[in-house]
Amino acid sequence: MLKLAGARLLEERDAPVVRSALDAAPVAACMVASRVEEVGLHPLRLGGELWGYGNRLEGLCFSGANLIPLRGGADAVRAFADRALRRRRMCSSLVGPADQVLALWDALAPHWGPPREVRADQPLMVLSERPMVVPDPLVRPVRPDELDRYLPAAVAMFTEEVGVDPNGEGGGASYRARVADLIASGRAFARFEGGEVVFKAEVGALSRTVGQIQGVWVHPDRRSTGLGTAGTAAVADRLVRGLGRTASLYVNDFNIAARLAYAKIGFRSVGSFATVLL
Repeated sequence: MLKLAGARLLEERDAPVVRSALDAAPVAACMVASRVEEVGLHPLRLGGELWGYGNRLEGLCFSGANLIPLRGGADAVRAFADRALRRRRMCSSLVGPADQVLALWDALAPHWGPPREVRADQPLMVLSERPMVVPDPLVRPVRPDELDRYLPAAVAMFTEEVGVDPNGEGGGASYRARVADLIASGRAFARFEGGEVVFKAEVGALSRTVGQIQGVWVHPDRRSTGLGTAGTAAVADRLVRGLGRTASLYVNDFNIAARLAYAKIGFRSVGSFATVLL
């Protein structure tokens, strides 16, 4: 590949300029900002590396379990691709602002392709006021002792959404730990009926200003009954009125039912994400 000045590993001394870059796009950067705000920039604590490009941080990209390019022009994209290709691939997907993800994937595809799937247009949506539908009063935070009852729903959602069983290839323990951590931090929500989860959603990332909702799922026997709309409204309301955050999520463009439900709640589109599943 074309060699450039290169992307560099950002360190704690870069924290002020990193914070400024993340604050400039709080919704799109929520996944990265939540980690940086919690643990700083050291790769061992961050769970990956944060790369910068240019003297004024014209480019920014997180490299961990996911590769998340957040900003940068063509030169930054090539620099990030060059750095990614100098090591064994560790990420399972690229995700982030669509223009950044698709440009980076164009540079990586000849070396990493073919992907399992490219989702090129995922509307990025926000809600900053009270939901326009009544939140489901039975949706509540999941308790730690409910992990075993919650986990099957989480696995079902992941398998439906990603197309891979998270328990496969020895991943069961790590996925269980991830779900347990979400529950322990009060970021997993569900409606239980008869001890079974009929609705679930999680706040996958929580920064100082934004909470990103993920993993929305309704039991197959209860779909098209309004549970998903009211349940998502309950989680969004917890973020907006309970925690003083903007509620955010992104959705597949082909999921018309979900997009209509989110619009009914009051979510509005502010951009587009893309995901490349590897």
